[in-house]
This record gives sequence, C-alpha cells and structure tokens, in this order.
Amino acid sequence: MRVEIWSDIACPWCYVGKARFEKALADFPHRDDVEVVHRSFELDPGRAKDDIQPVITMLTRKYGMSEAQAEAGEDNLGAQAAAEGLDYRTRGRDHGSTFDMHRLLHFAKEQGPQERLLDLLYRANFAEERSVFNDDERLVELAVAAGLEAEAVRAVLADPGAYADDVRADEREAAQLGASGVPFFVLDRTYGVSGAQPAEVFARALTQAYGERSPLTIVDSGDADACGPDGCAVPQH
Repeated sequence: MRVEIWSDIACPWCYVGKARFEKALADFPHRDDVEVVHRSFELDPGRAKDDIQPVITMLTRKYGMSEAQAEAGEDNLGAQAAAEGLDYRTRGRDHGSTFDMHRLLHFAKEQGPQERLLDLLYRANFAEERSVFNDDERLVELAVAAGLEAEAVRAVLADPGAYADDVRADEREAAQLGASGVPFFVLDRTYGVSGAQPAEVFARALTQAYGERSPLTIVDSGDADACGPDGCAVPQH
C-alpha cells in the first residue's frame, strides 16, 4: 500500500502531522507493506527567494490577525508539537520561499536520503535558531548531514531549473486531487486525510485502506507459455 504525503517545510501542521502519522504507522500491523512517498507543496508558490520576514509579521499581514493573536497561535502550536515530542521555537522564527528545499528533497529522493533530509529541514526551520531561508550554505550543511555530497547539492542549488519540474508536477497533482492545504495524505489513491489529524485517525485510515485493497484479478487462458521458478516452458514439437 502506498501513502503519499503532500507537505511544506514552512507548514507547522505538516511538522506535527508527520509525527502523528508516524506514530500510527509504527503501530500498524502491516507496516512493512506500506510505502511512504513525500510530495511537494508550497504555501507561498512564486515567493521570491529574498522575500523573508518574521513569522509573526507574516501571520498578521496574511491573515489579518493581531500580533497577540499570532503569538497565541504560535504558543498553541508549540504545545501541540511538544505533545508529539518535537521541539518548536514559538518566537524568533522567520518565513520565506521553500522552493529550493523542495528541489533538494527531490534530489535526495533520487539519491536515497529524502526522509532524513525532510526531518532535518523541519527541525532546522521549527526548532533551531539559524534560518534556512536564502542561505544556500545552511541547506548544504543539512543535506550533507542527511548523507548527500556537498558539491552535488551546491550544483542543484545553483541551477534554478534542477528538479523544478518535479516540484511543479507534485503541486499540479495536489490540485487535481483537491488538496487546497497541507498536510494532505493520500492512501492508495482511494482515501484522503487532510490536516494534522490525531494518530488514532491515521490508524483507522490505514486499517480501512489496507483492508479494502482490491485483490489482483488474473486473466489467464491457462495455456500461455511463461517462465517460473522451475524454468521456462519450451515448446514441444
């Protein structure tokens, strides 16, 4: 069974939702039968790389809330993250374009350590002081920590077109599936789970999707030549 997860590194609920999903997956009896695929989604597609601002400022401008409301929301998110064992800085974080990070995640998927890099990017953005925005060397450090080669990472970052089509393809697919926000989980292209649901909800969704998988229907006339464990059929004349 395949689970596809659309998310953005700048999305706090994606950070929390990933931890909740993984908690459910760890207890799922058929864990070894589940393939998890991470896909790209930008909360601010097209945002300029150098357009960076404090999270609190972004929240007040984008959603029209007061500074006190924005700070209360961050405090709530910090508590939700802590409940999942995650570190979360409620003050002093910034916000910017995640396009380069998504491009690197596609490169990491090709090379192998995508999951590790995603976790490192989340932690760097939500729990550590040094910004991940408009700082290529910071991204290189994180990618190297995930297991990628530094010069290869720099080459990807230096080429704005590298893996850009993969990011855009993921985003188009999310729109086609009806995802208007993230995190968005799709189980076997049959069930969709939106948002950072409790682990119990993910557990039920996994159980239901796994139980309703359609068995393979074999179309076989019974006399076609084929190869098997004992060798290949040889026509007898």
